Amino acid sequence: MRALPVGDRGLLVEVASEEEAQALHAELLRRRTEGMLSVREIVPAARTVLLDGLDDPERLASELTASEMPPAPPRAREVVELPVRYDGADLADVAAHWNVPEREVARIHAATEFTVAFCGFAPGFGYLTGLPPRYDVPRRATPRTSVPVGAVALAGPYTGVYPRSSPGGWQLIGTTDAVLWDHARVPAALLSPGARVRFVPVGPVGTA
Repeated sequence: MRALPVGDRGLLVEVASEEEAQALHAELLRRRTEGMLSVREIVPAARTVLLDGLDDPERLASELTASEMPPAPPRAREVVELPVRYDGADLADVAAHWNVPEREVARIHAATEFTVAFCGFAPGFGYLTGLPPRYDVPRRATPRTSVPVGAVALAGPYTGVYPRSSPGGWQLIGTTDAVLWDHARVPAALLSPGARVRFVPVGPVGTA
């Protein structure tokens, strides 16, 4: 573990794996909830956790680097269910990469319970983990200039849902009508780090 100062009141903590980042994030949230840590923001990423608004970042850095993080606690019981039509433009390519029929891509994906590892890229976009490493897929060689809102996509070890139309290079396998980001909702983001997620198939499998 390595802790780097960010400005006067920030700290970027680097760890060796995504699992360690999730465990560290959970521990920091616990400390804040129990009044043991005064911090304005705690932002997890793939192998880092950023803290901002610390009273004494140097002291926290010393504490963290001198201690072992406990494993992440059991995940929350609630599961966010996202309806999905497996009709993505890249479904056939993903099926070929996995060496399975298109329907099997849908079955494997829908049978997986995902965890939101971290959020980023766009408001409401979560990086979901859960698929075994053998199902990693490469990004498209040429990104699309516009990916439609609600597109369910794969890249590397992650599944993601585009909360709005934007450029993107992920492999599109489906579509959901779930609203990932709504500024009028509290909280605005449907998905947050640590949340459990399942995709519920609706409609036939295949490119529309």
